[in-house]
Amino acid sequence: MTAAPAEPAGGRRRRRNLLASIATPLLDTLTHPHGPDRYLEMINPAWSTREVRAEITGVRHRSPGTVTLLARPNRIWRGFRAGQHVALTTDIGGVRRSRCYSIVSSEHGPARQLEFTVHAEPDGLVSNHLQGIRPGTVVGLSQALGPFTLPDERPEQVLLISGGSGITPVLSILRTLRDEGRAESVTFLHYARTAGAVAYRDELDELAASGVRMLRSYTRGEGGELSGRFNPLHLAGVPADVPAWVCGPATLVETVREQWARPAELRTEHFTPPTPVAPVIDIGEPTGEIVFAGSDRRAANTGAPLLEQAEAAGLRPAFGCRMGICFTCTRRKTAGTVRRIDNGALSTGPDSDIQLCVTVPVGDVTVEL
Repeated sequence: MTAAPAEPAGGRRRRRNLLASIATPLLDTLTHPHGPDRYLEMINPAWSTREVRAEITGVRHRSPGTVTLLARPNRIWRGFRAGQHVALTTDIGGVRRSRCYSIVSSEHGPARQLEFTVHAEPDGLVSNHLQGIRPGTVVGLSQALGPFTLPDERPEQVLLISGGSGITPVLSILRTLRDEGRAESVTFLHYARTAGAVAYRDELDELAASGVRMLRSYTRGEGGELSGRFNPLHLAGVPADVPAWVCGPATLVETVREQWARPAELRTEHFTPPTPVAPVIDIGEPTGEIVFAGSDRRAANTGAPLLEQAEAAGLRPAFGCRMGICFTCTRRKTAGTVRRIDNGALSTGPDSDIQLCVTVPVGDVTVEL
């Protein structure tokens, strides 16, 4: 007897998607008004028909002030590319709080296992809460976000630069290239205060042994292959046409960008708010009124980012990174002019999407919120 040929994976996915498109509306009708998720979470809090949820399966403290979380997402999760991040949502005092965290896992790691490392911040409500999270806790996740990724056709040589907690998306890229047998194609520069502050110090030694050209600099300690903060001399031996990925504090990212002669070959992501630039036009003292359409709230413009002004007005818009990376706080501006604080760009037209966290009003502005 001849066995029937195996069905292609694409065919199986299309069949599952078709089944879901039929079954989900039917479940919504049968479980009205609460919806199926209300009943599914009584059986298992991670189950959902629409939301990505993940169970924390492991908690590790690799270095002071950090926690590494292993998480198993439900089947709503669509996967990720190395270098991407998610908005992680957790309940703190009965309020759902979201922040963005990079995935540290390799694209070729165990199926449905994600790794995150969270650094505690002095005023970090979520980051400090996660330091004490326990296995078995269920958190919410967005689908994978962000363009800080490798091209499908891998470059022959890759330069990776990170500082502090910016190591997390860069390590995902590095692990992925190692798993593809490309360790020797990578030059990796990492900047930290001391060797003890590096959450993945032992793994970096292993990666160096596997063929990665590892260059570390400790700005307040000794023992690295380099010394001091980033400068062009640290790129000695790196060919001029090598594409680069840099992630870390805004000061590091901006320093690399200023000294980089090939903008098209540089991908950047920053983990601290960018330094505000001078306005493109002289707007003088803050003037005008902000109208939060749909909320019946109005406020005099203080000149602060719209996210901060909305919160001061008693509103609670969703946000993630508060630095213009994740787009969680994107809202529609229906009237007025706003300016981005990271690059000075003006948005004058009506009905345009803006990021509240890095946008300030210029005169009267109306935002859908």
